Amino acid sequence: MGKTILTIDDSRTMRELLRSALEPAGFTVIQAEDGLHGLEVLGASEPDAIITDINMPRMNGLEFIEAVRVDATKRAIPIIVLTTESDTAKKDRARNAGATGWIVKPFDPARLIAAINRVVA
Repeated sequence: MGKTILTIDDSRTMRELLRSALEPAGFTVIQAEDGLHGLEVLGASEPDAIITDINMPRMNGLEFIEAVRVDATKRAIPIIVLTTESDTAKKDRARNAGATGWIVKPFDPARLIAAINRVVA
């Protein structure tokens, strides 16, 4: 059975790009529009990995990562940050919050799939 990936991005276009890259590779994709919605979706599902943007309304990606990591039942889920940000301080904050990896947009679908396969292995 394929792995399930939760994608969180406030851009509908980016969510669809992620879906179109991941589903042909055999992943099931569930989606959320921001960090708060991501927490709601996460409460009702058990994804094998999460891909989140950083800059989103209501709850940003860093806040989302921090919220997930305090939940012992969700703490081990790999979280990959996919963002336009390349700032070292934000990368450090994401890593300290519990992010597993960081990929800068625009993303190469093959690299993203390889990264997911590494973290869910």
